[in-house]
Amino acid sequence: MNSAQQKAKQLLQLKNNRGISALTAYDYPTARLLDEAGVDLILVGDSLGMVVLGFPDTTQVTLEHMKHHLAAVARGSQNALIIGDLPINSYHSIPQSIWSAKQLVDAGAEAVKLEGGIRQAEKIKAIIEEDIPVIGHLGMLPQRVLEEGGYKKKGKSQHEIEHLQEGAQALVEAGVSGIVLESVLPEVALTLTQTLPVPTIGIGCGKGNCDGEIAVISDVIGSYPWFVPPFATQRAQVATETSRAVSEYLAEVQRDFQGKG
Repeated sequence: MNSAQQKAKQLLQLKNNRGISALTAYDYPTARLLDEAGVDLILVGDSLGMVVLGFPDTTQVTLEHMKHHLAAVARGSQNALIIGDLPINSYHSIPQSIWSAKQLVDAGAEAVKLEGGIRQAEKIKAIIEEDIPVIGHLGMLPQRVLEEGGYKKKGKSQHEIEHLQEGAQALVEAGVSGIVLESVLPEVALTLTQTLPVPTIGIGCGKGNCDGEIAVISDVIGSYPWFVPPFATQRAQVATETSRAVSEYLAEVQRDFQGKG
């Protein structure tokens, strides 16, 4: 068993033992700070398309983008399980899924995450057979935002609930080490958490309804003020402080220039 598999096994063991902490990171200093703080999971998410690269959504993120940021994060983290998102258009088939997953591992990922349930099960099995741990992702799927016409809560109808349950079961049978549940109604997320044998990591599912919580680091520290999800809790105001510091610097430059006259 390699170190990545050991970390994935430790993640499985955390279910019902304690809360699981997960944050995104996209660069070396952030990854190092999160790792030193003791976060369990660091996700190099394709959310970098929006909060780092300035795209409107995740659908323009490429494998090369992911590899670049994974390499930086891997240099900064020693203990947390580093998860890399397989970006859109990188896992259409089983061979492509395996190849893309290996690309992310070579860049520094210790596990990969991909969106979807039943239709992804065989791809997940194939990736795991290559000794690469996989995290599933159900509920609202950002890579399908254009298809669905926006970001929508999941689990509102019996059909959606059954679809989530079937997808989760397919992911478990495929061998995932955990499942991210995004924007799933709280009561549905809680039921899934209570019935699934693998940890659930929630985002936008309400407090305490999953085995752990994942947050985008820019939401937590307030470094991306132009859009804050309604479920996010800002714990700092880095954008405000950055603007203040830069304004102070600009004023000092002007004072120094005027002092030369």
